[in-house]
Amino acid sequence: MNIKDIIEQKLAEVILNIYQLKDINLEIQENKTEFEGDFTIVTFPLVKQLKKNPESIGVELGDALTTQTELLESFNVVKGFLNVKVKNQFFVDQFKSVTEGFATIEKKNATVMVEYSSPNTNKPLHLGHIRNNLLGFSVAQILEEAGYDVLKAQIINDRGIHICKSMLAWEKFGNGETPETDHVKGDKFVGNYYVKFDQEYKKEIAALVEQGISEDQAKKDAPLIKEAQQMLLDWENGDEKVRNLWNEMNSWVYDGFNQTYKRLGVDFDQVQYESNTYILGKDLIQEGLDKGVLYKKEDGSVWCDLTEEGLDQKLLLRSDGTSVYMTQDLGTAVQRFKESNIQKLIYTVGNEQDYHFQVLFKILGKLGYEWANQLYHLSYGMVELPNGKMKSREGTVVDADDLMQEMHNIAKEKAEELGKLENLSDEDKEANYENVGMGALKYFMLKVDPKKKMLFNPEESIDFNGNTGPFIQYTYARIQSLLMKANYMNREIAEVDLNQFEKELIMQLANYKAVVEKAAELLSPALVANYLYDLVKSYNSFYQSNIILKLEDENLKQFRLNLSNLTAQTIKKSLLLLGIGTVNRM
Repeated sequence: MNIKDIIEQKLAEVILNIYQLKDINLEIQENKTEFEGDFTIVTFPLVKQLKKNPESIGVELGDALTTQTELLESFNVVKGFLNVKVKNQFFVDQFKSVTEGFATIEKKNATVMVEYSSPNTNKPLHLGHIRNNLLGFSVAQILEEAGYDVLKAQIINDRGIHICKSMLAWEKFGNGETPETDHVKGDKFVGNYYVKFDQEYKKEIAALVEQGISEDQAKKDAPLIKEAQQMLLDWENGDEKVRNLWNEMNSWVYDGFNQTYKRLGVDFDQVQYESNTYILGKDLIQEGLDKGVLYKKEDGSVWCDLTEEGLDQKLLLRSDGTSVYMTQDLGTAVQRFKESNIQKLIYTVGNEQDYHFQVLFKILGKLGYEWANQLYHLSYGMVELPNGKMKSREGTVVDADDLMQEMHNIAKEKAEELGKLENLSDEDKEANYENVGMGALKYFMLKVDPKKKMLFNPEESIDFNGNTGPFIQYTYARIQSLLMKANYMNREIAEVDLNQFEKELIMQLANYKAVVEKAAELLSPALVANYLYDLVKSYNSFYQSNIILKLEDENLKQFRLNLSNLTAQTIKKSLLLLGIGTVNRM
């Protein structure tokens, strides 16, 4: 229990004792004012019930907390705000408690699956995928830290007309080249042919329009699109030549994806492929028809009427018997709960799919699956750049690998300007640049609430001041330097009289578990990122306001070193929840 919780508990006791009132929750804030005290209690909510002025209520509560509990050293009242100074021993005990029980959170005995990434195999990963991967991976880390068992999953969209476009373009224009012969990463190699298809397709459309055909008709009649559609039919019919080409090109893409995932620092426990899952869900259609949840039209197509739920009528099976994405997602969800023994499933997908998931969850609920209310769409806003949106078909996306390399290069440039890594080997320097560059990227992406769209600026993200990854990594490095100079060993200390900076830092450290629990509840890494920033600011205030190494009082010196060490541990653990590493020198 942290000090704020203790105050809440004691306050509830004295309110019951002196006013006979239950369930009164007064706001308690850490005191940032010029008035003496560690916390401020807001008394105004009691004014109406007690018909007293807020100042007298504050005095009565202050007196009661002082006489009826061992909590307070002193108090003062300013215009209905009760400022309380908590006894030093409570902070010392809090520090011991945090040190002894560092980061131990009870197991929840529940398994959560987090799905993220889920790319198409016709192009490399881009900036939008980076936000998706970092968000999904961080949420998985936070849930695990909060005591859940976690399964990280992705489903790869490896079939469909978009895949056939890349395949057809390679067949027509590839001249037998491969990623190896061109020295190009596999996913980029295939993505180039997706762009090539679009370029050639537009030429064909333009030629047909010149002949007097409408643009809409030209898009349907262009030879390339017809060939791509035929290739998709051949794939679905198991044509050996098409399937072999599909397997080979996908293998190039997977090799490229894995390189990107490794550098990004994300991984998966389960990988599913749409080519295996697209037939799932068809058996649910009959189940839904039998239950009267679904209905069939005269043409044989099957629908779900969700108009009473404020949605629309949703097609689930076409008249020719083929399924749609929704059908596949229904089947995949059922399969996952059946085979993985999960209690919750989180889909990390951009907010353009909000409606899709509303419909998916409603249909599963109507089909009678009780776990439907344990499905969650972790919807996030799109990432934009200073020059606007990205378009895959036109090849104007920000490539994930290029961006990661740019972050590495900026970190290198900044480090060379500061000149603090001269004594490191070239290998250690490169590892340092990578850690700082990737830390900047990840922190900038994750400090923003997932629901908000964001503007990404590489230069701004790698600033060594302000709410950035490098600023936080720098504080960790500063603490490591301090501990090294002190030949630090964690030793027991006698009680010390704490100042305001030490108290504030202890309170921040004690908040770690509550922040993790809240971030797990809201599925928001932004809470961890902003906690980290507050913690680092609090440590820097403590560091700048207190002598440490030159202290003659060995007990106080040891305490401040212990406090610094615990702060470093908390920074490291919190950064890991965001997928970010630490460096010992910057």
